[in-house]
Amino acid sequence: MVNKVVHDVQVIPTSNRFPSLEARGNIINIAAAELGVQEATGHNDGERVETYLRYTHLGKGYEWCAAFVSWCYGQANLSQPRNPWSPALFPHGRTYWKKGKFADPQVRGFAIADIFGIYSNTVKRINHVGLVKQQQGDYIVSIEGNSHNRVESRRRHLRTIYALSNWIDEPSASIRP
Repeated sequence: MVNKVVHDVQVIPTSNRFPSLEARGNIINIAAAELGVQEATGHNDGERVETYLRYTHLGKGYEWCAAFVSWCYGQANLSQPRNPWSPALFPHGRTYWKKGKFADPQVRGFAIADIFGIYSNTVKRINHVGLVKQQQGDYIVSIEGNSHNRVESRRRHLRTIYALSNWIDEPSASIRP
């Protein structure tokens, strides 16, 4: 099987033998197709932005990074997560990395389509999320909504990432951040 390249990033090939890999590839392909979507007026609005917000039962005017992530999962036929509130995307059973440490010593890397969260000292919680597109050493390459009022790909140092969660594989009862 040939690996598909989306926006200069190698995506895991889809295969019926590995449904998790197929879901991950689908989510990233869906998100990559949204690169460049922008707000209409810079106030969390615009036709496509409002589509993401509606998916999580909100109207225009709300911050939409978590709605975008949820919408991407929904377009890949995954019912969860479906929440516009960034902290809700990091429950204990799904959060496998927090404050620079893996919760499970057997986990040693990040997978595409996992969700990253950025903590704000101002609001004292995770206030921005996005999708892991790729790991490059001490950096991740992301696809994220509501970044500079648009969907874009960014390169973020791991020290700026507060938490990572896995919503594709079954939650682990042993993972406790």
